[in-house]
Amino acid sequence: MPRALLSVSDKVGLVDLAKVLHQAGVDLVSTGGTARSLREAGLPVADISEITGFPEMMDGRVKTLHPKVHGGLLFVRGNPEHEKQAAEAGITPIDYVIVNLYPFEATIRRPGVELHEAIENIDIGGPSMLRSAAKNYASVTVVVDPADYPRVAEQVAKDGKTTPALRAELAAKVFTHTSHYDSLIAAYLGSHLPPEVEPSSERFTIPLRKAQALRYGENPHQKAALYGRFFDSFEQLHGKELSYNNLLDIDASAKLIAEFADPATPPTVAILKHTNPCGVGSASGSGGLAEAWDRAYATDKQAPFGGIIAVNRPLDLAVAESISEIFSEVIVAPSFEPAALDLLKKKKNLRLIINRWLPHPTMAGTDIRSIVGGSYLLQEADDRPQNAADFKVVTKRQPTAEELDALGFGWHVVRHVKSNAIVYAAAGRTLGIGAGQMSRVDSSKIAVWKAGEAGLSLKGSIVASDAFFPFPDGLIAAAEAGATAAIQPGGSVRDAEVIAAADERGMAMIFTGRRHFRH
Repeated sequence: MPRALLSVSDKVGLVDLAKVLHQAGVDLVSTGGTARSLREAGLPVADISEITGFPEMMDGRVKTLHPKVHGGLLFVRGNPEHEKQAAEAGITPIDYVIVNLYPFEATIRRPGVELHEAIENIDIGGPSMLRSAAKNYASVTVVVDPADYPRVAEQVAKDGKTTPALRAELAAKVFTHTSHYDSLIAAYLGSHLPPEVEPSSERFTIPLRKAQALRYGENPHQKAALYGRFFDSFEQLHGKELSYNNLLDIDASAKLIAEFADPATPPTVAILKHTNPCGVGSASGSGGLAEAWDRAYATDKQAPFGGIIAVNRPLDLAVAESISEIFSEVIVAPSFEPAALDLLKKKKNLRLIINRWLPHPTMAGTDIRSIVGGSYLLQEADDRPQNAADFKVVTKRQPTAEELDALGFGWHVVRHVKSNAIVYAAAGRTLGIGAGQMSRVDSSKIAVWKAGEAGLSLKGSIVASDAFFPFPDGLIAAAEAGATAAIQPGGSVRDAEVIAAADERGMAMIFTGRRHFRH
């Protein structure tokens, strides 16, 4: 008779599948709590110890790691030598393996979980059985996901066995599942190494689950999906399903508005398009979020059409009314006041997102990008705050207090603009933004032009640059546009010439010592 080995932590759907197997004449073998569940359902089941002739031991750590289990899974049916050796050892075939693993992932997600608890939820026998069965999928049906039970049950009930195509599919799924499981363990143990041990960087794995299928990628002909724990940090309250491009924009908006997350920071609004900020504003006094919106929107009244809006305060009705006057794709806020939510929900396609994400103040995240040849680039994310104490005034003239406020604001924004990036700003507001040009001077020209289009004067403004000015021409152009102060990383071989150009024009200039390229 065919034999099935069942050993699961998640018992959803187990009994229904076991009944179909039993009705098809399959002997049931099981372990511990799984065996109890099957007996309580009235199904005949043998304990694994009856097959191995060896008791479970060491608190269940050793029960299925036995030749009579793995031999029954691995021997090649129809191979005379394998069959001879199996017969001599008293090994009978196991044709079905229904196994899912100890809940390691759920365990480590629990607040306050101890290391020893996590270790006890590392499954050893389960992955071993799954891998053995999956290797021999020509003869063995292996099921790791309860979602696949109905398909297995349907085929067994109809034909008394599964098809080769289904067995191959389920085997591939096993190796995806166990690699994900092992990656979680590796990442967790790697994060709990003693302080004196440096984690290995020779291998990098990413244990992610699919969070959501997407209609398409950047363009309709590209397939796409979202993986990971995005919805731990963001909650969609309303609107159409999020698209690939929406998700990129939400990511960019959350990182930008996080620059203004400190409770002491004034109410701030950021408007983005294609991941670039097109206007950022902070309230100057008691104006609140409404004043911040006016300042952000005033920077560029064309680009926000179809854009992303992010705020650092609960979105109120006054701002919701202003936003409703233009077409927006997504609004990202820490919360929405009820009246504002009611108004915005009248736009059925507008996506409303609660933002709970904040970067770790001392620990950089990881940026991952794919490149040709099936390769990936990894880097620390450029998300650590910079201490203003590291800034250095390099000109003869010190910036005024108002210029310092504007310089700090511009530096917060420019690091989120694609390179080459230029931002003209005043205290608490952007005035002109130039992004993504091959020349820094071209970015500056665009920023000046955008300010002119918006009717904003750059007289007395500051200019922020994500990287150094390679020649004095960029700084001179900013001075001619009306800027009186500049902030940039420094580091050019012509820094002295750039500083001299600033001094000649009475400008104040700060070197930050940190570049913010965004390719």
